[in-house]
Amino acid sequence: MPTGLLALLPADAPPGNASTVNALILGEQHDNADHQQIQRVVVETLAARGQLAALAIEMAVADTSTAQLGPQASETEVKNALNWDEAAWPWKAYGPTVMAAVQRGVPVVGANLPRAAMREAMANTALDTRLDAAALQRQNQNIREGHCDLLPASQIVPMTRVQIARDVAMAQTIMRMVARTIAQNAGHALFNTNTSATRSSAAGKTVLLIAGSGHADNTLGVARHLGAGATVKSVLLAAQDSEVDANTVAAYDAVWPSLPGPKKDYCADLKGRLAK
Repeated sequence: MPTGLLALLPADAPPGNASTVNALILGEQHDNADHQQIQRVVVETLAARGQLAALAIEMAVADTSTAQLGPQASETEVKNALNWDEAAWPWKAYGPTVMAAVQRGVPVVGANLPRAAMREAMANTALDTRLDAAALQRQNQNIREGHCDLLPASQIVPMTRVQIARDVAMAQTIMRMVARTIAQNAGHALFNTNTSATRSSAAGKTVLLIAGSGHADNTLGVARHLGAGATVKSVLLAAQDSEVDANTVAAYDAVWPSLPGPKKDYCADLKGRLAK
């Protein structure tokens, strides 16, 4: 079990209180297999404790869900329910975590912005107001650096808007699952006369989001767009051989070390793709 997981989550809380629903965000490096292994362990740990209300994932688009499937659903049924894009997100990497949730009766929901909505987001100036001026400037810089200073200057603002729109979509997905959890707990409390059972069902539920590390940044990402009703904690999964500065550490509630990821020249790869 990852060090510090239980410290991030209250073990008990008064039933029926919206603030007892937690949002836990795990920020990964997409090609680090150890990060996906950690995610699976977190899912299994929370599910075993009866605390995992839902698993939301960047790897599927919003409004897709396995909620209609049972724990015996096949991988093919799960992938179809999530409209899985194998080219973008290899099932070999994420399938074990997704199936760990499904097999324990936990709904898995897509959280990402649909591709069809990205062009609209690029032109949506209202997204510029979602962050304060300083945070927006940092997000612009992150987009520039994340694309290795290879993007034309005219593309920085539109790409930043897409990033913000994706954060908003993920936040909205979390809040839908928080509302669903609160409603289920309220219904359980209404019909259950066993006080201890009611408290057990309502306390400490968690909606878990798996996404890239930028989306998990408390100062810029999903957490900036969450409404009332959830207590959010974010975790950065960071390879032991990576350099994480103090400002980065401060943007998360915890940093969990992992095994190193693949050694790649990402900028060379991007330059090659842009040249095609």
